[in-house]
Amino acid sequence: MPDPVTIQREYYRRTAAKYDEMHVHSDGEHNFALRFMVSMIDYLGCGSVLDIGSGTGRALFVLKEELPGIRICGIEPSPELRAAAQAKGLAPNEIVDGDAQALEYRDGEFDLVCAFGALHHIPKPSLAVGEMLRVAKRAIFISDANNFGQGSAPVRAVKQIVNSLGLWTLLDFIKSRGKGYILSEGDGLSYSYSVFNNYAQIRRACESVHLLNTMDAGVNPYKTAASVALLGIKASTAG
Repeated sequence: MPDPVTIQREYYRRTAAKYDEMHVHSDGEHNFALRFMVSMIDYLGCGSVLDIGSGTGRALFVLKEELPGIRICGIEPSPELRAAAQAKGLAPNEIVDGDAQALEYRDGEFDLVCAFGALHHIPKPSLAVGEMLRVAKRAIFISDANNFGQGSAPVRAVKQIVNSLGLWTLLDFIKSRGKGYILSEGDGLSYSYSVFNNYAQIRRACESVHLLNTMDAGVNPYKTAASVALLGIKASTAG
């Protein structure tokens, strides 16, 4: 049985030619989050951005167009997706190979570090978030799933009760038949994930934390939002 990294790399190799058609949508939750982040980059006075799991460069192209003066770089481990991004116009030094769980950058090297739909593909997202916090000087921005806010109201209630009892890992083990991940044609290999899994970790490292539901939801995003964006501000020059 191939290891999870090999499975995911093969998925991207096989789907690279239609990656944008499958994953990049102008009205999608990550595009909504990205537009919010662009405004925050200006508000926070950021001059550099590192994007984790860049795919074919969606966020990087928007940043180049909207904020042409800032330094950008994207980490993307799939050579096929990097090649697609470069074919669309990114320079080799603007999208590079790398491991989100062990970033090869200095502490505070980038003003803002972001990730769009990447953390649910990483087996230990807390390591990636820790690296994002380390490399970020001013802020981190995450747009990703909230599995506790997905499904019908009864399903969400059960998920939240199981999580509050500390039994989510066991339930996920049973659901994934011991693998710890699921496979789908639309998303490849993914792990059970919620942005709220890393909330306490981010809260400890940041002066302020801000949440945004990126799809329609109720008043409590943990309970009702299927997708969430989080902005953690370490230090700001705003105002």
